[in-house]
Amino acid sequence: MTNRKRAPYHHGNLRKALLAAALKVLDKAGPDAITIREVARLAGVSHAAPVNHFKDRTALLTAVATQLFQELDAVIEKQTEKTQGKPVEKVSSFINALIAYGLEHPNRYRLLWRRDLVNNQDEALQQAMDTIYDKLVATLERSTRKKRYDKHTSAVALWSLAHGYVSMRLDGNFVPMADTITKQPREQAIVEAVLAALNI
Repeated sequence: MTNRKRAPYHHGNLRKALLAAALKVLDKAGPDAITIREVARLAGVSHAAPVNHFKDRTALLTAVATQLFQELDAVIEKQTEKTQGKPVEKVSSFINALIAYGLEHPNRYRLLWRRDLVNNQDEALQQAMDTIYDKLVATLERSTRKKRYDKHTSAVALWSLAHGYVSMRLDGNFVPMADTITKQPREQAIVEAVLAALNI
């Protein structure tokens, strides 16, 4: 039987191919299923080849998480750019985009917060995370309403709301429902409720 030839890679393309393969595994089976060997197999290279780009599984997962935070940032940026209203509408759009991303890409979202799987000291990862948080804080800062809490308390409250709701949905503890008064999807109604409570 003739062995199938591996697809040739031009210089610099293997890293991209490995990350793409890792995302395939992630989307299909979750963060714990990602291994160097499986990613190499999907990329069509030997299991030793990835070491030239990722010294171990932690380095690979850190790079994947960094890419996903950048992806999430782009999604949030796209949604908030559509909002031409008051800062409160920008904040609402920001948090709703975060929630929607988590619900649409459950395994990608889970990896973002698996601190046990990544190198938390990695500079690129930290920068990707901070970029999103800093944008939320900056948006909150533009609100001219009298603040009940400082910008970081408000940012943490909103992020915790989004993360808690998404996590409960992904774990099957919440089901999609609508608010009986506003008729909004529950995930949108709770954001508005917290924004009102924070006086944003």
